[in-house]
Amino acid sequence: MVQIDTQQLPFAGRESLVPRGDDGRSRHAVEGANIVTWGTPRSRKGREIFVDALTRFAEQSRNPRFTQIIRHLQAPLRVAVRGRDGVGRSTVAAALSAAGLAVTKAPDAAVADVTVTVIAETLKPEELTQLRAATRPAVVVLNKADLIAFGATAAAAHRRAAQCRGLTGLPTVPMIGLLAVADVDDELRAALHTLASAPADLTSVDAFTHCAHPLRPELRRRLLDTLDRYGIAHAVAAIGDGQASAVPAALRRLSNLDAVVERIDAAGASVRYRRVRSAITEMSALAAQSEDVAAFLASDDAVLGITSAAVDVVESEGMFVDRSDDPTAHLHRAVCWWRYGRGPVSPLHRSAAADICRGSLRLLGQQR
Repeated sequence: MVQIDTQQLPFAGRESLVPRGDDGRSRHAVEGANIVTWGTPRSRKGREIFVDALTRFAEQSRNPRFTQIIRHLQAPLRVAVRGRDGVGRSTVAAALSAAGLAVTKAPDAAVADVTVTVIAETLKPEELTQLRAATRPAVVVLNKADLIAFGATAAAAHRRAAQCRGLTGLPTVPMIGLLAVADVDDELRAALHTLASAPADLTSVDAFTHCAHPLRPELRRRLLDTLDRYGIAHAVAAIGDGQASAVPAALRRLSNLDAVVERIDAAGASVRYRRVRSAITEMSALAAQSEDVAAFLASDDAVLGITSAAVDVVESEGMFVDRSDDPTAHLHRAVCWWRYGRGPVSPLHRSAAADICRGSLRLLGQQR
């Protein structure tokens, strides 16, 4: 009924939960609500779906209190980056900040929504103790993955990350922070072209620095400081294959920064869901004096937007939500998550299960 995957759940190819019209568009989109487009990693988050619906309602009601609620819902996730000295904590933080995340600094780290713990090579006992005691959404970044993958394959770093995840129960992603922030200027780019035509000894740092080669030793040290041997080797290979212009993209891909950002975003699903539930609680108080607010909370837009946010929560933890689009599937999904919510689960998952059940029954009613 509920399948749990220990790795990141693939989303591509799943059908949308939302009923579709004869033209293949969401029925809600045909009716103007345009609230759900699930099915791929790039689909809108449930929070965004709910905010869109609330924004349309707020424009009609012109109540300034809704503006405050929407602002809180749209606030970016605050990310705290921590880790012991020497693991590349500041480099990872700089890379995440450059990628658009709201990275906090002490003392603001205490109120962060998601914690990113940076480790290197392997977990230390003190790191394991801290991670097992984590009380907020957390992601582990296995930095300096090139030290694991060099001379082997990238799969070695992913296996190490999987081992760490097995010990902590937290999503763990390998990363090469150095490549994520690498600034290859004209001088370094020319040096890489020289290495492509005149290979140097990359078996060790000392070998590369001191071997006989046309590149000045200080320039070789700059390359090591910027890319290290792993980045140098891959950049030179790209140039040798006639793909010099693709070097920046190749370095970002090797850094695995995008995968780290994706996992942090997934870890924030529970935060976004709690914000939606908080908004519902606040609006429920207003509904006692406003029929329009009560009607909005009972509308398809609101119910299915909340359902979308609830789905984000359980999927972010590797669970599978059936997205089939027929009455039997809607009924089966409602029963499945109703039973799940009655089991030994956390209050967060109990609430999410109830919202998935409620949305499934709403969709079932639309098809009868």
